[in-house]
Amino acid sequence: MPELPFKTVPEIVGPGPAVSAPPPPAASRIAVASLVGTTIEYYDFAVYGTASALVLGPAFFPSGNATVSSLAAFLTFAAAFLSRPLGVALFGTIGDRLGRRRALVVSLLLMGVATVGVGLLPTYETAGLLAPVLLVTLRLLQGVSMGGEWGGAVLLAAEHAPPGRRALFASIPQAGPSLGFLLSSAVILPTLNLAGRDAFTDWAWRIPFLLSTVLVVVGLWVRSTVSESPVFTSATGGTTQTQAAGGTPQAQAVGARPKAPASVPRFPLGALLTRYPGRLLLGVGAAMGGSAVYYLTIVYSLSYGPKELGIPQNTMLTAASVGAAAGIAITLPVARLADRIGRRPVMLTGAVGCVVWAIPMYASLSSRDIWVITGAYTIGLMLLALMFSPVAAFLPELFPARLRYTGASAAFILANTLGGGFAPLVATWLNSHWESPLVLGFYSGALCLLSLLCLLALPETRDHDFTS
Repeated sequence: MPELPFKTVPEIVGPGPAVSAPPPPAASRIAVASLVGTTIEYYDFAVYGTASALVLGPAFFPSGNATVSSLAAFLTFAAAFLSRPLGVALFGTIGDRLGRRRALVVSLLLMGVATVGVGLLPTYETAGLLAPVLLVTLRLLQGVSMGGEWGGAVLLAAEHAPPGRRALFASIPQAGPSLGFLLSSAVILPTLNLAGRDAFTDWAWRIPFLLSTVLVVVGLWVRSTVSESPVFTSATGGTTQTQAAGGTPQAQAVGARPKAPASVPRFPLGALLTRYPGRLLLGVGAAMGGSAVYYLTIVYSLSYGPKELGIPQNTMLTAASVGAAAGIAITLPVARLADRIGRRPVMLTGAVGCVVWAIPMYASLSSRDIWVITGAYTIGLMLLALMFSPVAAFLPELFPARLRYTGASAAFILANTLGGGFAPLVATWLNSHWESPLVLGFYSGALCLLSLLCLLALPETRDHDFTS
């Protein structure tokens, strides 16, 4: 079935009243609720990424070769990305058929269980081969959770947004990955400094994982209090539309949910691959370069700098944290600009900047100077924000409401898997052959160039009808 053209005029979606955005205060609360959950999920993911760079290799994959041990730890990091497509299929089906909010609550609960489980695991010294097997299993569960997190969070915010502010509201949960990393650093750095490197390697690395229990409880409470997306309920004939159309009080009183109409595919992922393959592939490519920059900076370089270049661990964590904070600081202004002039001009600017800056950014590691590295990382992650702030609205706008959760999730998650999940693994292999940080710049720069070409092939989506 050929791909349908973009619509720039309203479309009637079955019977029922037109969808109207909630008042700004309510929309703002929902956007913040999405941000809280996304921050917690990415905190869990960032804690594992940092721990894999610092201690998980020797603890779960002991080897006489430091490179082999690091490769094994980063393979478990990549394993979570391999299971993300399963999360897209699972939570995309839940989100497109049963509701965005329900999918988000389940995904956060799954992530919390898996993360706390990692903090309770025995090491290889205690349990032998069972230890890495359990670690990989929990990582796979984390990946399934992440497969449903991003799409649901940005959709809940975007579909509640007032007219003309969709990119702004969608970008609020988009700050979650960097906030999650900063939160993980705020826990890991004091723990590392107070306990000392030996104690941290021995037992204190578990503390950031176990603290996730408190965060997940807070996140579940916040997400359980938000309302369902009005776009979803209109497009699928959900409870909100039924009530507005005069549904029976008896059915509403017992909480009955009408069956999704035939227009909602039983298997949204299959329908997505059949109807919109080109749009999906280009969306994946558009986000791939930014994913590589993000994970090379906040995961791989935290291990590579100290082990290969002798840069102090605190220097790398400080540089990455300052850069992440700078990216967060411009996320909302960049999104507001994307609402005014369009998504593509802003994202294209960021893509060009990332291509040009990739080599200088990672070449800064050769200086081993905290100010040089921090400055280079700050510029790089601010350029990344130009790409990743508008993408939270751009990818959902590529797909119709009935497939939007699955479509946006699939595009972003596949980009994260191909561009980011394997980035530490590929970088470790590259640096085992060419011992220079320049290879990181060439690698990430090439993927950012691919993103630039994909963005040029995609249309502007700012005026796309989002209610259908």
